[in-house]
Amino acid sequence: MSISNETRNEASVQTFTFETLPEDLTQLQALPEAALTSPFQTAALTVCALCVCPTDLKKGAEMLNWLRGPRPMSNYDISFLKDRFRDGNYVPVSYFAGATPENDYTPNQPFTLIIEAGPYADANEGYMKLFVRSGGADNPREIVLRRKGDGTWLLWDQMILVGIREPKSADPWA
Repeated sequence: MSISNETRNEASVQTFTFETLPEDLTQLQALPEAALTSPFQTAALTVCALCVCPTDLKKGAEMLNWLRGPRPMSNYDISFLKDRFRDGNYVPVSYFAGATPENDYTPNQPFTLIIEAGPYADANEGYMKLFVRSGGADNPREIVLRRKGDGTWLLWDQMILVGIREPKSADPWA
């Protein structure tokens, strides 16, 4: 795993690289990002956890609940996840570098994820709004994090499981 920081047009950008994606909570917690000392770390792990949900919703939900801390998912949240993956599992992997509709959202390996913060990311005290870009969407999608009293950053909300362009193999017009 490697992290790089850079500044672009008043935006803070961090890049996370994973040799493999975690498949359960134990593997997620073993990653250096699991310290959750930065909102960028928590956002990156959120994308990783969402990649597990299509194949094993129970394990994915366990990972997301850990990232949410004292605010576990409700039955509605779990139902939402089930609904999002009804048509396929390509949305969460679309956020990794190289994943596009043309290659059926097959990300480059190692898995690289770029997390961005705009100039107003920390406009609300104790919260951070970060963005990730999908290879199948025109605009970045947001992940909102909240700082806990001990300084760790936890998942508050995510808006990354919205529709994106279909993979080429599923597009009847391709």
